[in-house]
Amino acid sequence: ILFSMAKKTSPKKRKSAKKAKRSSSPKKKTRGFLDMARMTTEEGKAEATLLSDPIQMYLKEMGNFPRISVEEEKQLAKRIEKGDKKAKERLIQANLRLVVSIAKKYVGRSPNLTFLDLIQEGNIGLFRAVEKFDWRKGYKFSTYATWWIRQAITRAIADFGKTIRIPVHMVETIVRYNQVRRKLLQELGREPMAEEIAAEMGIEVEKVRHIQNISQRVVSLETPVGKDEKSNILAEFIADKKTSSPSSLAGKNILKERLQEIMADLSPREREILRMRHGLSDGVRHTLEEVGKEFGVTRERIRQIEAKAIEKIRKHKKLKKLKEYY
Repeated sequence: ILFSMAKKTSPKKRKSAKKAKRSSSPKKKTRGFLDMARMTTEEGKAEATLLSDPIQMYLKEMGNFPRISVEEEKQLAKRIEKGDKKAKERLIQANLRLVVSIAKKYVGRSPNLTFLDLIQEGNIGLFRAVEKFDWRKGYKFSTYATWWIRQAITRAIADFGKTIRIPVHMVETIVRYNQVRRKLLQELGREPMAEEIAAEMGIEVEKVRHIQNISQRVVSLETPVGKDEKSNILAEFIADKKTSSPSSLAGKNILKERLQEIMADLSPREREILRMRHGLSDGVRHTLEEVGKEFGVTRERIRQIEAKAIEKIRKHKKLKKLKEYY
């Protein structure tokens, strides 16, 4: 997948394409590398090193494909809907760099997957994104594709990880369990009971206990992944089926951007009060009393400021655009 598409439809001149094709045979390719290795100039040595590295070879091929604009994305998506295979390839090629940039963030997280493996898995996610993309939603393809690429890579890490001895779907259930447990821990100020977790997840208590046993016996999802101290935990990069779909996620991102544009016209105090009251910063909704203590005023004063800020938003000229996303 990594090289075949690049060589098949690279926008180089026909002469260069034929030359690349002739050099693709194993014997000629080996001879070419040997000849390059014999180069004595510094430039020749640098070029030999570059092309002897599969990753660099791939990146060089990838550089042949120019980037495309949002309008071009839309036109290609329309053609893809009609079954245009060339348009599909073009959209994929234009986003190969995105896969590489995302794959870099996961290097070292699995002893069984190389950088090229991660790129390969990310490309699978990219292909899926091209097939599912709906240009009518109004968001950029890269925003949509990022979700699919990350999901494909994290699924591969979960599948090939040495410490995971259970099906990926069960790992995702454990991820959901840990998310709920942390949420309740924050709300209750103590370790939640199995009954409380079961009620929040909408499952039976016995299943919660089963999840607890498996997660402790097989793999700890709180284990740091990576070599540095700031590494994320395993649970943070394993895809959860209960999270938003890519379409929904992209829509929420656009909604957030539009809301920030509107809130920029509020005073700093009004913005912060709305963020705290509605959990816009950390997902935690604070009471009028809590916000009042933060600002050194009464809860009634906070209520008045909040009401005034909301009224400003209701009358804002950009509100109509915001309504398209909820």
